[in-house]
Amino acid sequence: MNCRLFVCGMKFGIVVFPGTWSDGDCHYAISDVLGVKADYIWHKEIDLSGYDCVVLPGGFSYGDYLRAGAIARFSPIMDSVGQFARSGGLVIGICNGFQILCEARLLPGILLPADHLQYRCQWVNLRVENDESPFTSKCHKGQVLRIPISHYEGNYYVDESTLQMMEANGQVIFRYSSAAARVTHAANPNGSLHNIAGIVNREGNVLGMMPHPERACEDILGSTDGNLIWESVIEYCQRRSG
Repeated sequence: MNCRLFVCGMKFGIVVFPGTWSDGDCHYAISDVLGVKADYIWHKEIDLSGYDCVVLPGGFSYGDYLRAGAIARFSPIMDSVGQFARSGGLVIGICNGFQILCEARLLPGILLPADHLQYRCQWVNLRVENDESPFTSKCHKGQVLRIPISHYEGNYYVDESTLQMMEANGQVIFRYSSAAARVTHAANPNGSLHNIAGIVNREGNVLGMMPHPERACEDILGSTDGNLIWESVIEYCQRRSG
């Protein structure tokens, strides 16, 4: 365990909704692998003071009734997540967490059913499009990360004018690509517009991504590329705290 990171005093909060199941994986990657303090936060809690980064993990919150993330968006914690984000706090939504952030309008767009209408759990390649965000500073632009997906409703869609604005603002952080960093239709596992796999808000402090970085944290799992995202957050928070 990396004791140096405990010294920095930063803390992650991992939100747990009914039906969340990737919270344990996130806690393991952050706490056991990277050595940073992480707490579970039940969705009915509202106090996010003391946290540097809030994580909305993957799963099937409320059984994905109505549509993925639609009910979780009304949990008491989400008002606090919105206030936390507006105050500059870092927020990461992974898979179902991404869906919840879109439903809560903390990120633009929506996640639709995959164009092949299949649930897929597989490894994908992500090309880093922006290495100047708090979530990708440990990466370099054009770098390819190997991180798995596990979803059915991961087909990112947004209206054309918003998409153009996002592209111009550098809000597209990750795209599905080949191992050689080519953005192709064959590399797109769900039909997402522009092969989008991850985006940030206009301010750059809220990230939503469909792939699971917490499942790419040790060699035995097949990749450690997901750690680059957590390490980028850690580095950003250390710099911000002085």
